[in-house]
Amino acid sequence: MLAVQGDFAEHAAMLKRADASVAVREVRTPRDLLGLDGLIVPGGESTTIGKLLVAYGLEQPIREAATRGLPVWGTCAGMILLARDIVGGEPDGRIGLMDLTVRRNAFGRQIDSFEVDLAFAGLDQPLHAVFIRAPLVDRVGPEAEPLATLPDGRVVAARQGNLLATAFHPELTPDTSLHKWFVDSCRAALPACL
Repeated sequence: MLAVQGDFAEHAAMLKRADASVAVREVRTPRDLLGLDGLIVPGGESTTIGKLLVAYGLEQPIREAATRGLPVWGTCAGMILLARDIVGGEPDGRIGLMDLTVRRNAFGRQIDSFEVDLAFAGLDQPLHAVFIRAPLVDRVGPEAEPLATLPDGRVVAARQGNLLATAFHPELTPDTSLHKWFVDSCRAALPACL
């Protein structure tokens, strides 16, 4: 769990609720990445998180670990940091591995936050999604695949191999299904990460 800024504590609690056997480690230095089975880059403020990734020397080690196959999930600000291309200003410390173009603050200001139920590829039931100053995927490149769209067809979640990005905050709902899905993905990727 990247724990430099944002709602990492909420993600940690959801992981434990999804699977009590999960050990959560807070990542603040490159050394904290050693031996991880997966990493969540939480929602928060993408500019701040990006600057802290650079300041703590985490940007390149996260990029290298993800390139080697470490499952990485970015939510909201984390989606922005995972995307290759960003509309609305590119923060420092971008991981930039997903073949996505993402628009920052695509839905407006804090007051324009909303919630909606989404069909999510790989989940049997609709997922309740909370959007707070959320990004939006403008373009899904050929390396990535959309996993969830708004009712109007706009993409709000995508996957590219071991990388997952969601524009919303699943950690702010009682539904643990997406966290369980990520844990299962991490377990399935273990042989590839060793």
